[in-house]
Amino acid sequence: MTSNSESRKEAARPTPLLTTRRTTRIATWNVQTMYQAGKTLQVAREMKKYKIQVLGISEARWTTSGRVRLSSGEEVLYSGHQEEGAPHTLGVVLMLAPEAQRALIGYEAISPRIITAKFATKKKNINLNIIQCYAPTNDEPDVEKKDNYYRQLQAVLDGIKDRDITLVMGDFNAKVGGDNAGYEDIMGKHGLGQMNDNGERFAEMCALNQLVIGGSVFPHKRIHKATWISPDHVTENQIDHICINKKFRRSWMDVRVMRGADVYTDHQLVTTTVRLRLKKHHSSNSARVKFNVGMLRDEEVRTRFQISLTNRFQPLQGMIEEDEADIKSQWEHYSKMWKDTCEEVVGKKKSQHKEWISADTIQKIEDRKKKKKARNESRTRAGKAKAQKEYTAAEKEVKKGIKKDKKDYIDNLAKEAEEAAGQGNLKDLYMTTKKLAGKFQQTDKPVRDKNGDPITTTDDQMKRWAEHFKELLNTGHQTSRDRTAHQHRQAHKGGNQESHNVTKKWKSVGAR
Repeated sequence: MTSNSESRKEAARPTPLLTTRRTTRIATWNVQTMYQAGKTLQVAREMKKYKIQVLGISEARWTTSGRVRLSSGEEVLYSGHQEEGAPHTLGVVLMLAPEAQRALIGYEAISPRIITAKFATKKKNINLNIIQCYAPTNDEPDVEKKDNYYRQLQAVLDGIKDRDITLVMGDFNAKVGGDNAGYEDIMGKHGLGQMNDNGERFAEMCALNQLVIGGSVFPHKRIHKATWISPDHVTENQIDHICINKKFRRSWMDVRVMRGADVYTDHQLVTTTVRLRLKKHHSSNSARVKFNVGMLRDEEVRTRFQISLTNRFQPLQGMIEEDEADIKSQWEHYSKMWKDTCEEVVGKKKSQHKEWISADTIQKIEDRKKKKKARNESRTRAGKAKAQKEYTAAEKEVKKGIKKDKKDYIDNLAKEAEEAAGQGNLKDLYMTTKKLAGKFQQTDKPVRDKNGDPITTTDDQMKRWAEHFKELLNTGHQTSRDRTAHQHRQAHKGGNQESHNVTKKWKSVGAR
């Protein structure tokens, strides 16, 4: 069933996972195995606890590939060894929360190390592609396995449209380190450790596909960056990563480790927060030009404008008459003529909003900053005391400068308002007065009850307003003030009647 305002095509469209208003949390985790009783339930509980919409899992150790719905409501897309009787090793999984299930467009099980899924976003022509990976270890002796893995991953990336959002995540067994020399476009300086062989392969793949490595970009404490703890429980490394294509880097809000998540694994849960953010589309039309038409109030300027406009119009008149059929050409001629005349005589209108802090005061602020730096870098107590004294003196100079600039700014605005009022220029007077008044508006006064106490809740305020208007507008109910006013009116009416009777009596006497 579809509503009257909703077409069948719109009803069948998946619910968007990424929107411009709501954040989405996506994560990756090496749980070491899901081929164990109760392990899947534990992972699902941690997923709900951290409000994760899509969780990528490495080393699931499930065989074959398929789609399973859990009793807790999550849906599992998995990819493992396809051969019959294959060992329970490797395996990758995408676990989807209900909102991610509604946004799912499709998925593909590539291999026991790669699985990909496509989700809908708020922008109809942009989809979210999530690729969950599990790379060979750095100590893998067979180099061909590493080459095959990266060839498969590259083939998947080549099949994704450039306009789509791409998230590549998983256990890459790759250390990228904090030195981003040569990889400045796709790496930051917040990585852990030193780059290893897998790290070089991983960085080359990211550079080729313009993928930004999140763990090296966002600054966090070391405990929130280390994704794997070695068996000696001391050495910490960053080998699980989440990457996004550089085009949508602005949609990325954070990447960090959640150490509280636990399913008995030596890897940490790595999460990222994403919200759809698109670049503003700027039209090719040039900005509207405003001319200083206020100058036309001056009779001399107005005369000069009329003469210039006439001089431009006369030579164009014959040209326009010859081409009367082309309305567009006529409009271009007239428009250019008016614009050129305005620019020549009155000029373009300049913005009236100016920064009121002077350059001298800005220089004092910079000097104060230098004094603070000198205080922070001082190592002796006497040096710190001297530097603090200079810093305090610099602050006093800044306050004096700002106070003087503010006074001069207000005085100038007052002069401009006085001149505009003298010339009858109400528009400039209004704008100048608005600047003098400031942009701040008076806040609403609190609603109070009959005793004068403020009312805070919305329901009580609405009841008080209803009571107030009932007393104000209900004519059947008279307050003490209303009764007093009524008595005065009656007394005044009686006095007028008595005066009228006396006047009538004297008129009758005079007539006799």
